[in-house]
Order: sequence, then C-alpha cells, then structure tokens
Amino acid sequence: MKKNLGTIDRIIRILFAVVVSVLFFTNVVTGTLGVILLIVGGVLLATSFMNFCPLYAVLGINSCPVKK
Repeated sequence: MKKNLGTIDRIIRILFAVVVSVLFFTNVVTGTLGVILLIVGGVLLATSFMNFCPLYAVLGINSCPVKK
C-alpha cells in the first residue's frame, strides 16, 4: 500500500473520531445514528494510522506531500 494521506488529513480524521467517540459515550448521540457515526469514526481512525485510504486510491486522490 502506498501512502496517500497527508499529516493534516490524518489529524482531521483522528479529531473527528475522538469527537464522535466522546459524543457517543456521553450519550449525546445515541441510537442507530450513534452507532453509524461510531463505525465511521473507527474506520477513519484506522485509515489514519495506516496512512492509506482505499477510497482515495480508487478516486486517485493523494494528500501526501510529494517527496523530491
């Protein structure tokens, strides 16, 4: 897998996952919507740690800086 996530993209994904987790576990967001957001947050967190997003690969997006 070739890296396709830049630093800012990774930070945004991690922050989103943390915010969604806090909202879910403090019962601000509950029910089906809460579970769906928690799953999306988990996927974003996993992709940020792997530095690879399969959707970015399919769409041809690369936010990783070009190395010279």
